[in-house]
Amino acid sequence: MTMPEADGDRVDRQALQTWFRGLQSRIVDELEAFDGQSFRSDSWQRPEGGGGISRLIEEGAFFERGGVNFSHVKGASLPASATAVRPHLAGRAWEAMGVSLVLHPRNPYCPTAHMNVRCFVASQPGADDVFWFGGGMDMTPYYGQRDDVAHFHQTCKAALTPFGAETYPKYKTWCDEYFFLKHRNEPRGVGGIFFDDLNEGGFTRCFELTQAVGNAFTAAYLPVLAKRRNRAYGERERDFQAYRRGRYVEFNLVWDRGTLFGLQSGGRTESILMSLPPIVKWRYDWTPQAGTPEAELYEVFLKPQDWI
Repeated sequence: MTMPEADGDRVDRQALQTWFRGLQSRIVDELEAFDGQSFRSDSWQRPEGGGGISRLIEEGAFFERGGVNFSHVKGASLPASATAVRPHLAGRAWEAMGVSLVLHPRNPYCPTAHMNVRCFVASQPGADDVFWFGGGMDMTPYYGQRDDVAHFHQTCKAALTPFGAETYPKYKTWCDEYFFLKHRNEPRGVGGIFFDDLNEGGFTRCFELTQAVGNAFTAAYLPVLAKRRNRAYGERERDFQAYRRGRYVEFNLVWDRGTLFGLQSGGRTESILMSLPPIVKWRYDWTPQAGTPEAELYEVFLKPQDWI
């Protein structure tokens, strides 16, 4: 693991907290303006150290359920999920802060989206802090539209271009590989970008890249919703949406590292599981009928590809 630069580029905890808190506020403001209803604000404290603010909407005018969470939590010893790839840090005190969101629109023609940006810091007396950033965003349509997917990916690419031409392709591939349900042998959605364990180039560069990702989310997602929000739908579309939401639940509970870390570190369960959709269905051995829009999702949109 690359260590952070020691002089002139130290971990700035106050800058991290200020930006993450501001990002949560800015995104919620935009989502409230889009939906027309307010998000609930729920502050919480963690007994072992730290806390957070959960901003939730349920049964909104547009969003059936959504949450935008800020957390800043601390502990005396890194949990197993954080030391699996860095065993030399076992036993160090730690801090983690970030913003995580999931949005489930009611209209099946509007995709679900997820975004997360975060920073971990491991410390011990007499040693430099060790930091790493992670995050990304991805989109999960139920009825795919190529223009929507291209816009989402183009916005992700534009956000990462200042950090090198190779960054977007690398993080896109990482996203395709991470948001994959191994037990179903299928992707969760149409991907986006994903990165983790980032500390190359020093704290300042890594923080700037993370900010670029977080700041790009609403520009990537809200125009897609604006195009589809008034499209008519019926029970057939809602039924398929509920079935595909089941895949979302399976990924978050079986494979997602963030969920695992939150539960292992004694995080607030209500905030960790706010990502789950409110209405979900499972069926036994179901496949869509050939030639239908539902089949197109599997045949076209659940095939990782160069969307731009």
